[in-house]
Formats: sequence, C-alpha cells, structure tokens
Amino acid sequence: MAKSASQKKKLLVLVRMLWEESDEEHPLSTRQLIAGLERQGIQAERKSIYDDMDTLEALGLDVLSRKGKAGGWYLGRRTFELAELKLLVDVVQSSKFITRRKSAALIHKLESQTSVYQARQLQRQVYVSNRPKAMNENIYYTVDQLHAAINAQRPVSFYYFEYNVKKERVLRRNGNRYVVSPYGLVWDNENYYLAGFDHAKKEMRHYRVDKMADLRIAPSPCQREGSVEHFDIASYAQKHFGMFSGREGRVLLRCRRSLVGVILDRFGQETMLVPDGEEYFTVAITAVVSPQFLGWLFGLGGEVELCGPDWAVELLRNQLRQVEKLYQKEKIYDGQSNNPGQ
Repeated sequence: MAKSASQKKKLLVLVRMLWEESDEEHPLSTRQLIAGLERQGIQAERKSIYDDMDTLEALGLDVLSRKGKAGGWYLGRRTFELAELKLLVDVVQSSKFITRRKSAALIHKLESQTSVYQARQLQRQVYVSNRPKAMNENIYYTVDQLHAAINAQRPVSFYYFEYNVKKERVLRRNGNRYVVSPYGLVWDNENYYLAGFDHAKKEMRHYRVDKMADLRIAPSPCQREGSVEHFDIASYAQKHFGMFSGREGRVLLRCRRSLVGVILDRFGQETMLVPDGEEYFTVAITAVVSPQFLGWLFGLGGEVELCGPDWAVELLRNQLRQVEKLYQKEKIYDGQSNNPGQ
C-alpha cells in the first residue's frame, strides 16, 4: 500500500523537479529524474519516464527534450519569462513604498517562478542599487484593504500621521480619526495616495497611504458626494503635481518648441499644441496650481512662460519674491557666513 501511495505522487514530483531544477541550459536526464524519484521513495523505470513526459505534455505543460550527451527534459514556456521576472524584481526592489522586508519576501516568491539556476540571476539583480524604502510595514496590507473598500463602496477611517525630527509619529487633527469615502488609488512620484471625499472637510482630498494607521472599513455603505462611477482617477492625478493641493484652473503656457516632448510626457499625447511663431507654441491645460506645479514651471527656466490666468501668474510672482527674499540677506549659521568665500 505504501508503494501505491508513493506512486500516486509520481507525476507531481516530476513536475516539481522540472519546475525547480530544469531550464533550457539545465535539462534533467532520465537518470537524474529516476534518482530524484527514488529520493521520494518512488520506483521508476526508464521507459515509464518517457510515458510520464508524454502525459505531462498532454496535460498542458511545455515539456521539451534535448538529445545528445548533455540531453534531457526541461520546461520551456512558464507563467513568466525570465525577462519578465527581472522586470518585476526591479520594480519591487526600486519601489519606495514597499519596505525592505516585504521586498525580500516578494522577490523570493518571484524566484520560485523559475528554475534555481535562473533564480540566481534574479538574486544578483536585487542589489542593483541601495534605494530608500518605506518605514511603514503595514502599507502592503493597507493597499489591499483600500481596494476592498473601493470595490464595496464603503467608507474608511484611519489615523493620519507625520514624522518629527526624531522619526516619531505625530498624529494629525489632534489624534482624531479621518473618515473618507474612497474613490480610487493613485500612484505618483513613487508613493500611493488615496483619493476620496473627506467627510470632515466636505471636499475631495488625497492622502499618502504609507502615513495611514489603524485603517478600518465601515460595515455598511454611506451616501457619497457625487458619483464614483464618473470619477476620473487619471485626470485627478494628472492635475495634481506631486499630489499637492491648490487652486484648480485652466492654465495657459507659452513654451519653446524644444519642450514639446516634456509637455506631451506630462499631459499626454492628446494635448493640443498651438504654434506661436517659429520658436514657440502655446498649450492650455487644466492643473491644480500648487507650489509643486509652480516649482515644475520654475525648473523649466526661461523655456516656458505662464501667461494666465492672472491669479496663477500672481501666485508664481509671490513664490519668486519669497525665494528671492530668502537669499537677499546673508545668513549666519553657527557663527559662520553662508558665503563659501568667507
């Protein structure tokens, strides 16, 4: 009976061996397969291995064979190609919102999707660079909860915090819970944001997911402001530069033609560009005029001019005045001038 029970596992053991120990450069010979089965208490003959490979192929596995001295069987097509796994590993490793420990766990799972030999290539890729990672370990599960709340159209409540200079959490709103009807999740500047209707402020707002704590989903839906079905999450993210808040409006920019690529990358290929002489073009876009937006304009230097509306132009002038005032006076730090020549 014991032998019969072991034989029932034969195909499963063969699949695991092919999955973990074989690839195009490392085929498993008949002798290796028989030895692997014997380690599991399963007896096999050479001819039965051929029959088993035919059975696995009939069941949908891409079992390939190679003739010759270094021949044998291996799995060809898998769920993910090696190039795809490398891409996914790099995304996980470079993602700032995933902590180091969670990154290592996810990468280990990705490594299980290929042979042990190809997995070594993924392990080398893990250490491409020493990028900063999130401090909040719970974000991975918070994102999952938020997706569930959005699908169920239920409000969520949470504490929202910032860090002080001692890296300690400081709760916002005097430690009161935020109550938000979630509309969608936005990925911007390597951070996750929740966009939704804030019931205390009675307006649409967004929140960094990694700064949420003790997230709870309400047991029943509540009446929302507006319709979530008509909420355009992509448009919302495009208008909020760096997810900063500000006044929304239709903004007119006059740009040098060298900035065509920059404008299309930021606002999309469907953005209408209107020629303005041989060297310039104008573009009207809807944006939230925040300090981040104004900083983006400043970074483009003399290549772009904010032409309107007047209130947006005045905001830019005020910000420029504040920066200029900051550097007009010579400041003293610890008894030393900020002038490097003194």
